[in-house]
Amino acid sequence: MKILMLTPYLPYPDSSGGQIRTQNLLKYLCKNHEITLVSLIKDPKENKNIKHLLKYCQKVMTFQRSATPWTLKNILKTGFSFDPFLIVRNFAPGVKEAVTKELETGEYDLVHAETFYVMPSIPKTNLPIILVDQTIEYLVYQHYVNETAPWYIKPLLQIDVEKMKYSERYYWRKASQVVAVSEADKREMLKLEPEMFVEIIPNGVNLDLFRKKTNWNTKEKAILLISNFKWLQNVEAAYLLINKVFPLVQKKVEGVKLWIIGQHVPKEISEIRDQDILVKSVPEEDSKTLVDAWHDATVFASTIKGPGGTRLKNLAAMASQLPIVSTKVGVEGLMVEDKKHVLIGNQPPNIADLLVKVIKSPRLAERLALSARHHVEKKFDWRIIAKDLDSLYNKLRKK
Repeated sequence: MKILMLTPYLPYPDSSGGQIRTQNLLKYLCKNHEITLVSLIKDPKENKNIKHLLKYCQKVMTFQRSATPWTLKNILKTGFSFDPFLIVRNFAPGVKEAVTKELETGEYDLVHAETFYVMPSIPKTNLPIILVDQTIEYLVYQHYVNETAPWYIKPLLQIDVEKMKYSERYYWRKASQVVAVSEADKREMLKLEPEMFVEIIPNGVNLDLFRKKTNWNTKEKAILLISNFKWLQNVEAAYLLINKVFPLVQKKVEGVKLWIIGQHVPKEISEIRDQDILVKSVPEEDSKTLVDAWHDATVFASTIKGPGGTRLKNLAAMASQLPIVSTKVGVEGLMVEDKKHVLIGNQPPNIADLLVKVIKSPRLAERLALSARHHVEKKFDWRIIAKDLDSLYNKLRKK
């Protein structure tokens, strides 16, 4: 099949969840399909990465959106239009015209949109459109408004959340097929659009990338949090771990360390001066540092409170045979069982107790880690997930 795929990012390097997802799916989809990729970039320097994607795509076209979302133009356009800020900041001149031309001349079989906010760039067409929502965006921002936003801007942000909710529902209805990445997201979609048919194509993990941990009784005890800190939920999770969970663990485990590692670490976190807290900001293309951290740490802490999507960092920990302590929300969509694959706690004292339990019991750590690795091998190998998406493509084509 000939597929036109739109993404709000260039899927290389594999630093964000969306980039990881798209890049790995392209690796396997290209064996059966001819793919043209239309991607947004923030910096012309990103074009140097196109060569990596031409291994999987017949053609790659990029279009530049604003380097920073918070431009005066974006803010004013949001204020004086029905579009939410997320759609406005992901607008790039020329995209819709290029997509229209491709559809008129390219003899495509299907359009694949990753995220609802690229949908405005797709003109009216008779081709089937598959819309993959990697997370339900309005719920992410609603959580931020409810839990974190300063009181004096909450009313303005709430207006944008309502616009986002309206837009998501509108574009779900316009698509031929909507795809969620988890059962939890599917349920939320169907609450809003009960007549809609939703398929699940989950996120996955590249099992060949990770080093499998084989020693769960190392001398140094380290709790690990890895994240891309561009995302609000990851910043919230880091502060919870640093301020409310780690001090409780320190009282029970002498010499324990906390490693905060990832891309785009906020200044407030990177400036923490504590001999027991290591903060390391890594470039987007540096996967080796992350792979080594997943292998060398004692336990992975997933203290996420915000809803939506699936957490690829948890899949990476599972692939590395690193035991996980998580909130219930943090492992949503991963089909794991508490006490079998992970340990689940929701309040800081409970999370701290579970971290201590794993650190002090290498046998428990090993049992959880091996069970979790077996789980991702069965359910979350990208090869399996790409086959499911391939089947969905073929089903839509026949319709």
